[in-house]
Amino acid sequence: MRIVEVPHYSKPTAPELDELLTRPLFAHLATASEDGARESPVWFLWENGALWIIGNAADTFWKRIKADPRCSIGIVDFDVSTAKVLHAGFRGTATVEAWEPERARSLLSRYLGTDESAWDPRFAATVHDLTNCWIRFVPESVVMRDQSYTTIF
Repeated sequence: MRIVEVPHYSKPTAPELDELLTRPLFAHLATASEDGARESPVWFLWENGALWIIGNAADTFWKRIKADPRCSIGIVDFDVSTAKVLHAGFRGTATVEAWEPERARSLLSRYLGTDESAWDPRFAATVHDLTNCWIRFVPESVVMRDQSYTTIF
């Protein structure tokens, strides 16, 4: 993956990017359709140089990826109390992969905690739902920006 340098912003390092990707943040997956671009907020797992996203029968983004694997992902870490704003924008391709329950546990525990008995039943059922699939997004490039600001309060 190529980290793109943007004028007026410091070039992020791979460790800074990895640190951002370990946080339980929302990603926004953008895909193409015959009717134009589509965007889906998703949870993700950063593993082995790829972003992994859960797809299920109710989602349509996995169908769009099968038709056109080119997509982009944006992730924003925003803390209003500190005025910290970090953005990572990825470009690359995705594939639809077979379901792996253990990877689902890893992804869901990042967002819901490690005690599966405390998970909302909708998410607990996700682990064992073999109709699910994985979206494996491999970034070709990433632009990461620190857009933090100073408050006047």
